[in-house]
Amino acid sequence: MEKIHLSVVIPAYDEEKRISATLLDVDRYLSKQKYTYEIIVVSDGSKDNTVEVVRKAQQLVKNLRLIDNKENHGKGYVTKQGMLEAKGEYRIYVDADNAISIDQIENFWPYTKNFDIIIGSIELKGAKIKEKAGWHRRILGKIAKYIIRIFAIWEIHDTQRAFKLFPEKVANDIFSRQTIEKWGFDIEILVLAKKLGYKIKELPVTWINAEGSKVTLKSYIRTFMELLKIKYNLLTNKYKI
Repeated sequence: MEKIHLSVVIPAYDEEKRISATLLDVDRYLSKQKYTYEIIVVSDGSKDNTVEVVRKAQQLVKNLRLIDNKENHGKGYVTKQGMLEAKGEYRIYVDADNAISIDQIENFWPYTKNFDIIIGSIELKGAKIKEKAGWHRRILGKIAKYIIRIFAIWEIHDTQRAFKLFPEKVANDIFSRQTIEKWGFDIEILVLAKKLGYKIKELPVTWINAEGSKVTLKSYIRTFMELLKIKYNLLTNKYKI
């Protein structure tokens, strides 16, 4: 059986309106590449027709897999599940709203020779932001990023973008240790990566702030609490690294 080169993991919760267009866009780009790929949608106990929409898309997208969780756990839980069940030599997780188009992975490949993890960022020179909704989200995001840098990992300017690329071995090593199930998991996996000695490269991306975001003020508060938990885990050596 031919080895899969790239796995694209898409966590999804009530994404019936956006997931189909995202899947077609991802498949349209990857089908033109010379490497093998798979797309994995992990439904986080969706209550709408997300699962049905994905199953219908499987008729058009031949390399599409679906993991249908019946209960809601959190974005961190389903991202971890998808990354560990993926079969690709490289694994990237992206958002269901297609905020960062998959073609931007092209800029990542050259850095895989010298870095273990490549992550997208909207806080570096060269990044482009196309605002469609929620200016308050950007302001809260700016504040949150500095809090995260102070508490957890100063050298990373933007921990929260979902466009992160890992080789198979690194993905298995990090995500198997992940404990955070909600929004704060992005911080935890980068903290774990640093603790394990992996080299991280942050690259600018184009990001479209689409309407219908699941991120609320409550999400920021929860993430801050998870940040404190990560800091506690580090101080008490809960990760045993």
